[in-house]
Amino acid sequence: MSAQISQDLRASGIARVIVILKTTIVEKDVRKIRSDLEKHFVSSKLSQATALATSSMYKGVSTAPAVRYYPNLGIMMGTVNSEGLSALRTQKDVVADISGAPPISLIRPTQARTAKLTQKIAWGIAALEVPAIWEQGYTGKGVLVGHLDTGVDGSHPALKDAISDFAEFNGMGWEVKPSPKPYDSDEHGTHTAAIIAGRAIRGKAIGVAPGALLASAIVIEGGEVIARVLGGMDWAVGKGIQILNMSLGFRGWWQDFLPLTRLLRQRNILPVFAVGNEGPGTSRSPGNYWQALSVGACDRKYNVADFSSSQRFKRKKDPIAPDIVAPGVDIISACPKNRYRLMDGTSMATPHISGLAALLWEAKPNATVNQIERAIFDSCRIEKGMDIERAGRGIPNAPRALAALLKSSA
Repeated sequence: MSAQISQDLRASGIARVIVILKTTIVEKDVRKIRSDLEKHFVSSKLSQATALATSSMYKGVSTAPAVRYYPNLGIMMGTVNSEGLSALRTQKDVVADISGAPPISLIRPTQARTAKLTQKIAWGIAALEVPAIWEQGYTGKGVLVGHLDTGVDGSHPALKDAISDFAEFNGMGWEVKPSPKPYDSDEHGTHTAAIIAGRAIRGKAIGVAPGALLASAIVIEGGEVIARVLGGMDWAVGKGIQILNMSLGFRGWWQDFLPLTRLLRQRNILPVFAVGNEGPGTSRSPGNYWQALSVGACDRKYNVADFSSSQRFKRKKDPIAPDIVAPGVDIISACPKNRYRLMDGTSMATPHISGLAALLWEAKPNATVNQIERAIFDSCRIEKGMDIERAGRGIPNAPRALAALLKSSA
């Protein structure tokens, strides 16, 4: 049993669970399956969903159902007691896995300061040698990147042509209808979005894949965060994303998002997740799963940043998190109201890799998620002064990654 489920049941007698349905079974008769499983979930005054629905903050906004269904992910999430959990576990013909729902939070920058756009090419882009890929005609055109964050300022000059789809998931986890114009509830989302796909401003480049498009959603922070994040993931998968960029996670090792990370890969979606900003000996889930492409941060001298999380796990496959590092110190990018800010964090490193993946996928549209990831890994180098325990495979190189990808079999 998930540690989170056990802990919640002991504390309150109920637990929030995520039920992964067997794909082949769901496709046959989803209505009947949902009906058969829904009876095992309960509405409870003790649940966060009920508390939020009856609070002054969200009262009248929406209801708190016992269970929700996310069709594009093929999962259900709801509240169970011990009896309901036991009953769900007997449904082995339709239930592939059951996991908990630990508290998830944004991986906030360690520093942020106002800046002016002065450099022709942002140092992080130059460090990955991305311009050499641009010169070959690749900008990420035709690739859709999922961006789950605090939103994105769609009026910013660097992003007004970069947003294909936008959604907001309210504090109860429901999609806001009609969809608002793209906006940022903070500034974090605009910053990460522009690192992925920001367009050049007056000849000055801040986005790694300036031809890619974003499916961006507000999923954090506040409210029933798990419902918000799952809602955003389901929405983004439904839009046809090829890459999912998330700079959020659970502190420490929690296996509860592992089935979802596997689901993404099964759908040929590359999960690119920040590893965390809590320093050596720490990491965040799902960034510390070997099934995710996890990213730590380095500075312009290729030193791993002091804040960048890193951890060795007792597993044979991919024991070190993060997998790689990318520029994450003094990173200039867009912020709401036509501003620019320098920020430090693995949240800034992660979108560099999502942008790189978009460039590679344009170059080889029929590539698999494993081929894209392997090309990035094969391009990595441990720079002088980098500790493998902190940097994983090291920092990638865009031209080498492209060469590796084009050599790989289809």
